[in-house]
Formats: sequence, structure tokens, C-alpha cells
Amino acid sequence: MARNLEELAPIDARLRLLVPRKVSEDDKLVEYDALLLDRFLNILEDLHGDEIKQTVQELYEHSAEYEGGNHDPKKLEDLGNILTNLDPGDSIVVAKSFSHMLNLANLAEEVQIANRRRIKLKKGDFGDENSATTESDIEETLKRLVTQMGKSPEEVFDALKNQTVDLVFTAHPTQSVRRSLLQKHARIRDCLAQLYAKDITPDDKHELDEALQREIQAAFRTDEIRRTPPTPQDEMRAGMSYFYETIWKGVPKFLRRLDTALKNLGINDRVPYNAPLIQFSSWMGGDRDGNPRVTPEVTRDVCLLARMMASNLYYSQIEDLMFELSMWRCSDELRVRADELHRSSKKESKHYLEFWKKVPPSEPYRVILSDVRDKLYQTRERSRHLLSNEISDVPEEETYTNLEQFLEPLELCYRSLCSCGDRAIADGSLLDFLRQVFTFGLSLVRLDIRQESDRHTAVMDAITNHLGIGSYKEWSEERRQEWLLSELGGKRPLFGPDLPKTEEIADVLDTFHVLSEIPSDSFGAYIISMATSPSDVLAVEILQRECHVKNPLGVVPLFEKLADLEAAPAAMARLFSVEWYRNRIEGKQEVMIGYSDSGKDAGRFSAAWQLYKAQEDLVKVAKQFAVKLTMFHGRGGTVGRGGGPTHLAILSQPPDTIQGSLRVTVQGEVIEQSFGEEHLCFRTLQRYTAATLEHGMNPPVSPKPEWRALMDEMAIVSTEKYRSIVFREPRFVEYFRLATPELEFGRMNIGSRPSKRKPSGGIESLRAIPWIFAWTQTRFHLPVWLGFGAAFKHVIEKDIRNLHMLQEMYNQWPFLRVTIDLVEMVFAKGDPGIAALYDKLLVSEDLWSFGQQLRADYEETKSYLLKIAGHVDLLEGNPYLKQRLRLRHSYITTLNVCQAYTLKRIRDLNNHVTLRPHLSREITESNKPAAELVKLNPTSEYAPGLEDTLILTMKGIAAGDHHCCTKNPPALNSSSGYGHVEEIGGLKAYVSGSLDSKLGILLVSDFFGYEAPNLRNLADKVAAAGYYVVVPDFFHGDPFTPGEDVLTWLQSHGTDKGAVEAKQVIKAIKSKGISAVGAAGMCWGGKVVGELAKSYDLKAIVMMHPSRVTVDDIKEIKVPISILGAELDKQSPPALLRQFEEVLSTKPEVDSFVKIFKGVDHGWTLRYDIGNKVAVKQAEKAHHYMLKWLSKYVKC
Repeated sequence: MARNLEELAPIDARLRLLVPRKVSEDDKLVEYDALLLDRFLNILEDLHGDEIKQTVQELYEHSAEYEGGNHDPKKLEDLGNILTNLDPGDSIVVAKSFSHMLNLANLAEEVQIANRRRIKLKKGDFGDENSATTESDIEETLKRLVTQMGKSPEEVFDALKNQTVDLVFTAHPTQSVRRSLLQKHARIRDCLAQLYAKDITPDDKHELDEALQREIQAAFRTDEIRRTPPTPQDEMRAGMSYFYETIWKGVPKFLRRLDTALKNLGINDRVPYNAPLIQFSSWMGGDRDGNPRVTPEVTRDVCLLARMMASNLYYSQIEDLMFELSMWRCSDELRVRADELHRSSKKESKHYLEFWKKVPPSEPYRVILSDVRDKLYQTRERSRHLLSNEISDVPEEETYTNLEQFLEPLELCYRSLCSCGDRAIADGSLLDFLRQVFTFGLSLVRLDIRQESDRHTAVMDAITNHLGIGSYKEWSEERRQEWLLSELGGKRPLFGPDLPKTEEIADVLDTFHVLSEIPSDSFGAYIISMATSPSDVLAVEILQRECHVKNPLGVVPLFEKLADLEAAPAAMARLFSVEWYRNRIEGKQEVMIGYSDSGKDAGRFSAAWQLYKAQEDLVKVAKQFAVKLTMFHGRGGTVGRGGGPTHLAILSQPPDTIQGSLRVTVQGEVIEQSFGEEHLCFRTLQRYTAATLEHGMNPPVSPKPEWRALMDEMAIVSTEKYRSIVFREPRFVEYFRLATPELEFGRMNIGSRPSKRKPSGGIESLRAIPWIFAWTQTRFHLPVWLGFGAAFKHVIEKDIRNLHMLQEMYNQWPFLRVTIDLVEMVFAKGDPGIAALYDKLLVSEDLWSFGQQLRADYEETKSYLLKIAGHVDLLEGNPYLKQRLRLRHSYITTLNVCQAYTLKRIRDLNNHVTLRPHLSREITESNKPAAELVKLNPTSEYAPGLEDTLILTMKGIAAGDHHCCTKNPPALNSSSGYGHVEEIGGLKAYVSGSLDSKLGILLVSDFFGYEAPNLRNLADKVAAAGYYVVVPDFFHGDPFTPGEDVLTWLQSHGTDKGAVEAKQVIKAIKSKGISAVGAAGMCWGGKVVGELAKSYDLKAIVMMHPSRVTVDDIKEIKVPISILGAELDKQSPPALLRQFEEVLSTKPEVDSFVKIFKGVDHGWTLRYDIGNKVAVKQAEKAHHYMLKWLSKYVKC
């Protein structure tokens, strides 16, 4: 029987050892974690008994002790002893349980993110819910461009409506969770969110709790393992499901919010419906690079399926629109069209007329839309027939074959409504529909075709050999270009049906024939992977012509490896110099750069720098030939494959390389993370749009010449180190395959394509995804960091001044900061102790020393990384993420140990099955529930249970690598405090105290802004001491929200920006007659007041638990400063504060005071529980020191 929400089993406390304590009423994360865990453990006990539940808890306890202590290897042995004594069924249950608990932890965090966003939406800052934005990224970007960057609203509007972001969905095999489970997870999220709604009744709560338990149990009872690989059609259907569930409605919702943001700037025009702001493309069913399962037939089927899905979506929505547009008043143009349609409809008889009532001519809009509905029906039916039978009795002329046909009647209705004074109606559902039509077209997404360059070369070689003019493969690049251009300039066909074709050549040519048969608006670009030269592009152009592609696709070279990236600018310059090609592209070209393979080829450091330089050089080449270049970024989800926070990834690109046009891949699990929920879809569209706009209108700084020289030098060292290990170290391949589950990766069946481009070969032929995946499983992440340490060590040992230059680069250059911060995050997820366990169990003894060498490199790299970032410990600026990772690792550690021991048994030939059937009678006849799980895989080549246990650990570890929520904020309250809110210096500000005092204090908040009640109470306390106190809203209504990436948030809420705005506030305060001003800042605010103290605008400052303050900052302080720190603070630890104190002791002209408070942590002066007397007393003690210092200098 279900327990009440408040009743959580005491024994479960062990499973919540590391959960951060609840610090505010808005923080529901602890409750969400506890509730989901409690319900799951009850289900586990009901299904498998108390003994297995106790085993799960014991395993967790050992893991937590390992993670919470000094990573004692003995704890891993203890875990191994428990796990190896489990029978096959219980092994599967344990692995499945920990994987499931990690997924539930992800869901708890996602609901917390959504909860915080809803709270923000309901705040009084916005007029009403319809005009509010759930995130202010785009609104803040627009405001910042106008108020700080000096752009006019009209300039911003013009740039916005002419920019394009094209999100390309790919079927890269990184989504390890089955679609059926993702849907159950969505329902768990929904139940959890509703359970904590404020207006919920007891009956509702009881029913929702029962539903929650049902869904948790259904998810646990669902087989997590794909027993067969998905087909490309399956992948396409899974990808398209996001359009049905979130994207279809999300796009018009986002554009409507964008209209509101523009209106707030004074722009009353709406974003035109035909503005190409957001576009969607897909590789699902078109990406045949190394995937033999993507055949021409598959590409044809996927295109027809997408057109059928699009027609279906439009068809259901057009009927709603018909009911809405019931007006009789219309323009003469529309009236004439309606009358014509009504007369013609009487002459025609359709098989469905008996079901549909004819629309009377007195409702002209409905007449027009009914014709649109009929054509959509026919369009859908024709696609359905072609998909199933390859022929259709629906004539093509009765369908929509291009977008212009579809848009024309809708545009007519829009013009008519506007001309009749019904603009408000036109700008309702009809405008939303027009925007959907223009965004999604008749194919929902445009399908890119991707093929490897060698496949085209093989076709051209067959043609030239058949013509008797030699072997194309053996020709030089110059001869290839000469011949291709001569043929492109002529009209003779190059080959006929008699061309000798291998199976591979026929496959390539049949793909081009599909391009000629399917309507051209179904396709996007033709991408050539492993492109190296202009002939790669020209060969595709000639094949399109030979196969009669009516509207040839734009050809996009994909440069991936380091050498290809270096040569890319020269290759494109040669291509642009060809007159025929310049005429063909009409001043527009797209180039794709690959993050995954370049990283695998040269290491993350060198790849990132070469990608940066290649973009700069490609843009320069394009400008020389007056070509507008669009960069297509082939990013993955992990850091090793170019992943990272969206906003920072875009803003860290080189200046002038985006120019309002961006294509980027959205791969595998990133699709779910970006579009799995409505609020995620909105956030994703907003971030891409805002970052693209900001990059174009306010480009990042270019690196200084000396920075470039240092990067070039480090890149050479990094590449050499990486390649010396990965490609030239004779022990590496054997070590890699023994120390990781790379060889077993394919058993997960998470994608349709093989894990290697070619069946044989070493690391070179291995795809980037299994390469990264294998190292992620062991928590060693070698591809991410290898090469960084050698590069840093080389330049620092060469000249210690290079360390200072690297620190300067880190603090001033977004590219390097993003690069280093992402690697730091990966180190926080890593654990060389876990990697050592894999070595001990799986690697031969003669390779142990090699593993130890790599782990020494790991530690050395981490050390240099921290020095450059100015950090004492990993993630010291993000303690909540640190704590959440520690919680997750307590789940993951059990899975790691289970995986390592399972791999050991799998690789033991004694555990390979030679007899059939191989399930023992004990298992087949067992009534034990766990035995049923063993029976799900009766044909495994390994001993019972081993293969499924392994796959479940892989999936669980992948789930554990999911990004965590980052902060635990106070409960914000816009009506708290005794003061009032007014505008000062262009910012909203909480003001307390009287101007009569003539003495002012500026209080600068932490990340959570000026509405924190404890901060306002402090302001009132300071005002009572005789000051006029101002607490500005430096975040413009957008304080930090848990779940946001802190680096992304800081990009648009930087302390440098805060300092600029603070100066305006100080100026405004002094204009009110205030004669002396002091300042105090907490956390983020500590950095801001430190910047202000570099001049003499203030009498004195106080920093309380400052964040991101460096020794160099302290060196520049010019006014009296007091620093109040915390003994347990990881962001500004005591060791760092003592360094500050030493620096200040060398500045006798600056009075200073540094105090470290015992037993308190970061944020103790503000984020305390008012019901906790000890915490209140500790905070008040700090407040006393703050007031004492300010009084000494401001009142003097």
C-alpha cells in the first residue's frame, strides 16, 4: 500500500547521505530525490524481495564511503566481493537498479529546473503570463545590445530577422535510452511536477502518487536493452517524434515571445513569418558515411515518411484554423477566389464528400482553407501510397509539390484579414500556422545526404576506365579538376546503362537517382565526409548532373582531420577561383568542420585551436571571392566530441565566422536534452537565437599576436604528445582494448551504423563515438585531456611568464576559458582510481606500467589546469555541481565495479557457451523473479546473465554522465524588506534608508539577485545604522536558476558588466546629494566591488565570501578593503585568502583587514536559515564586522 509523500523510510537515509540540504522553500530537489528513491525502493522490495533491496543499499553505502573518503581501493574490492557473489539474475537486478536510480536522479533535477523557471515566470516582473518569457536570454541579449553596445532597436531587429540557425538532427548512436523508456520518464517528470503544485488537493495527491509509482514500476519493468539494432527508419521515426511532441508547437510559441521582447524595445513590427530564423534538417536516413544500412531505398522511404508526417500535422491543424476563421468580411481578391472554388467544388466529387459538409460561400475564409485541407489530404495519401506500393492513384497535380503552392492561399487569407481591419485576428493562429509552414515546409525537415569522398572517387574511376581515358584514382588533383570542369562545361552524357557497376558504385548512383525522383524541398545539403580537395566537390556536382537532379543540392565539404583542416582554406580558395563553380553557388557556400574526428586525430587541444584558425582563414578566403560563408559545426554531445554549453560554444567562436548564419548538429542524447520537454525546446531555440545574434553584433575579442604564438607552440607539443601515445606507442591499442569496453560497445544496439568505418583497422578506423564512449565508461576520459598537460608543461617550464600569459588568456579570451573550463568539468567527473581497477582486473601485468604512466599524466594535467584557472580544487567555483557529482558517483561507482568484474568474466573463455541450450534447468525452471530477466537473452554466447549485466552497466554509466543541476538558491521575494524598489542609474534597485544621512552604501548581491530576503534584511540593518542603502538588480530580472550552466549564465551576467553598471549607480547615488559611498559585495558581488576598488570612487569596500577574485585583482586595490572569508569555502578557500593578505601587506597605502570565520561555508552571510539560531548568529557576526569597517571609512 502506498505511503504518504511525507513518509520516507529511515533506512533510505543512507541513500541520501550526500544530497545537499534544502536551503529554501523553492528548492525541491532534495524532496524530489527522496521521493523518487523511496518509491523505487518500495517497488524493488515488492518485486524482488527485501534481500535484494538490502544488497542495493549495502552496495550504495560502500560506494558512498569510497566517494566521500580518500578513494580507498579496498572499498572497491569490498564492492567486487559482494557483486561477484550474486547469482546471474540478481546481478542483472542490481545493475538495472543502479541504472534506474541514476535515471530517476536525472528526472528529479529536470523537474527542479522546470520548477524554478515556472517560479520566475510568475514573478511580478512581467505583465502577464502571455507576454512573459520563461528565460530572458533573448530579451537580455536584445536589451544589452541596445543599452550597452549602442545598437539601435532597428539595427537589432534587422539583424535578427535576417539570421538563420539550422539545427541538424543526427542519428549518432549516443542515445543509450530506449524511446519507450524516454516516454515513461516524461510521464514521471509530469507526475512529479504536479505532485508539488501548490493548488493540489489531497485526492489529487493520492492519485498522482499512485500514477508516479505505476510509471516508475513500468520503467523498471521495461527491458532497457535493445535486442536488435534500430533501422534507419526507426531512428527517423524517433527523431520525428520530437516534432510531434514539442517542436511543432514550440517554434510559434518561441517566435511569439520574441515578438514580445522586440515590442519591449519599441519595435512594434512582428518577426516576419518568412524570416528564416529557425530551420530544421536531419541526417536520419541520409547519412550513409560508413553505414551500409542506409540504402537508396531507405533514403526514399524516409523522405516520403517525413512528407506524410508533415501533411498529417498540417491537416489536423488546418481544421482548427477553419473553425477559427469564421468571418464573412474579406477582400475582393479573396472573395473572387472563394467563389471560384465554391463553383468548382460542385462539379467535383470526392470519395469523402459524404462525410464532410460543404462550406457555404458566406464564409469565404473557410472555403479557401477547405481547399487547402483537401490538398493536404491528397498530399498525405499520395505519400502514403508511394511509401507502401511505390505507385499512387492520386494525381500529383491534386497535391502540394512545393512550398509556394502551400503558402499562397494562406498568405491571401492573411492579407485579406489585415486589409479588413482584422490584423489582430491575422496575427493569431493564422500567423502561427504561417510560421510553421515556412519553418517546416512540406517535408517537416530537410534531409542532408552524407557520403565519404572515396565512394565518389570510385564511381568517377569506373566512369573514366569505361571511357578508356585512364584511372581517375591515379590522376593528380590538377588533372582531375581539368577533366571535371571540361565535362561540367559540356553537355555529353558520361555514362549509360552499360557502365560496369560494383554493388558500392550502384549504391552511390542509385542515391543520386533518388534525389532526382523526390521533390527537391525534401533535401538540404550534400555533405562529403573526409573531403580534402576541390575535385571532391566537383565530382558530386557532375554526378548530380548525370543523374538528372533537377535542383542540385548544395555541396558541402566536411573537413575533419587536422591536416585537412589546415589545408581547407587553400582548397576552398582553389574552388572559388573556378568561374564555373562561382556561378553555380551564386555567392553562397557552406563548409562543415568536424569536431569528433579532428579530436581523435590530434587530441582535443590541437583540434580546438586548429578548428578556430580554420574558421578564421575560411572566412577570409570567402570574403576575397565575395562569397557568404556558412559554417556547419559537427559537434557531439560530449566534450571529447566538441560538446559543451550552447551559448558559450557559439560565443567562443572566432569573430566574423557566424555572420548571422549557423548550422550545427544536434546528436543522439542531446536531442532529448534539448527538445524532450516544452521548456527545454523553448530554452534551446532561445539560446541558439540569442547567441547567434550576439556573436554577430557584439563579436568576441580576437586573440593577441602573442597569444596566437603561444597557442601555436602548445598545439605542436600537444599533438606530438597525443599521437606519440595513441598512434605510435606500440602498447596503446592492446591496452585500450583491454582496459575499456570498446570491443563490447556494439552489443548496446543503440545505432544503426557499425562502430567502425571499415571492418578491419585500428584506432584510425574506429568511429569517434565508441572511442569517446569507451573512455567515458571507465571515467578516465583520455581523449579529452591527453596533450593538454604536455603543452602547458612545455611553455611554463620554458618561461614562467608563460603561466601568467595563460592566466591572462584564461581570464580575457572566451575561447580558452571555455576550453579549459570544460576540461575541468570532465576532470571532476573522472576518477583514475576506477581506471586503475579496470587495469588490475582486465589488463595483462606487462601493461600495468603503461596504465600507471597515463594516470600520472592525468594528475599532472589536472595540476597545470588548476594553476592556469587559478583554482585550488576542481569546480571550486561551482560547489553545488561538485556535490551533485559526488552523489551521482556513488551510484556510478557500483556500476563501474560491476562492469569491470563482468568484463573479466566475459573475456574468460571458460565463460563462453559452447552447448545449446545454455540456460541451465535451475534457471529455466526457477520461479525467482530475477531468473525471468536471465531468460530474456537465451542465445547469448556468454554464461547466463553476463551480457545483459554488462549492457545495463554501460547504460547506467552513460546516464550518470548526464549534466547536473548547479546551485541551491534562496527563496526570492520581491516584496520582502522595509524599503522600496525604484530605478537608480538605469537599474531597478531595492532602496532602504534616508537621503538625509548623506552617506551611501552599495550592496552587491550574489548570483541570486536583489530579491533575496536575507540580503534585503541586511540592507535594512545597514540603513538603521544611518546609511542610504542601494541594492541594484544587476541581473535585470534574471538571477541564476538551478539547472542552468553557470558558465553560460556568467557569459551574459559577467562581473565586468556588473562593474560598469555599478559605476552608473554610484554616479546616480552621488547626484542625490550623497557625499561618501562605500560598498560591500557577496560572492559574485565581491568580484564586482573589487573591480570598483581599483579606482577611488568608493571610500572603502567589504568582500564577503568572494567568488572568482584573483591575486592580481587584489594587487590593483586602491581603497581600504576588508575580506571576510569562510573556513570551509571551496571557491575562495583560506589558502587563497592568506595570499590576498600577503599581497595587501605589501601595500601600506591601502588599509586592509582579512578574517576567516570558523566552521562556516561559502554564502553563510546570506544563505542562512532564519530558524537556525547558530547560523543566524554566525551571519550577524560577519555583518557586524562589515558595518564596523564601513563606518570607520565612510563616516570619517
